[in-house]
Amino acid sequence: MEQLEDIIKQVSTKNKRTLFTFLTGAGISSESGIPTYRGVDGIWIKGTKFHKPEEFGTFKYFKENPEEVWQYSLFRKKMFENAKPNASHYELVEIENILKDRFHLITQNIDNLHRLSGTERIFEIHGNNRQIKCSNGCREIINLPEEIKGKEIDEDLTEREIELLKCKSCGSWMRPNILWFDEYYDEQTNKKFSSLKIAKNSGILFILGTSGATNLPVTIAETTLKYGGTIVDINIEDNQFTALIKDKKNKIIIRKTSTEALKLIKEIIKHMHTIVKTPI
Repeated sequence: MEQLEDIIKQVSTKNKRTLFTFLTGAGISSESGIPTYRGVDGIWIKGTKFHKPEEFGTFKYFKENPEEVWQYSLFRKKMFENAKPNASHYELVEIENILKDRFHLITQNIDNLHRLSGTERIFEIHGNNRQIKCSNGCREIINLPEEIKGKEIDEDLTEREIELLKCKSCGSWMRPNILWFDEYYDEQTNKKFSSLKIAKNSGILFILGTSGATNLPVTIAETTLKYGGTIVDINIEDNQFTALIKDKKNKIIIRKTSTEALKLIKEIIKHMHTIVKTPI
């Protein structure tokens, strides 16, 4: 891992505005018992009546079947509520505690585990499971009422829950504050411009547990490369990020679990923090 140590040292001694950025996806939560999305036992398979994700996970489908989508969303909420952060989440918290303002976490996950573990400098680019917004375009984003609990997949919504899931301004259905397949990234929900600004200023971008199946994460990696940063692809198998960086000089590919890799990264950063005259 000499190459990784060299890159971290180089970034450590650069301008303090040069960032260490971590981009995470569903793979980092798999040790917490949350299925990834597209595997045989993936979250899109469990509970969606075997719809293709690109059909079910859309605003169009929600408009036609709001109660069904909310049943699935509350089933997923219960799954998330029963999960706890794992070692990878806590390793990232320790790294943040060392790096302070030079640390940023961009996550595709909506499961709240990064926040629950204590990460503070976080950008949720696919939204989150905590909030809802009006499906008719009223701009306010609010927390999901505490009265609405997670459900089993075959549990119907109650009349009270349906009442709570209607917009107070216009009476339309509220919807989860997440990104669906037929929607575009924006700043309000998805932190599109904020995350790209972070990517531009990243001396190193660690990619953990995501295959690059959606376009903003890939654009984030492309932006870091464009401005001279190094990509570190940490996954258990090759993916779209691997293809993106295969001919690039400023890349490192690590085929370890997230936890194994993060422990190593933390120790290198901690060591650099103690020997570099200009603190990280």
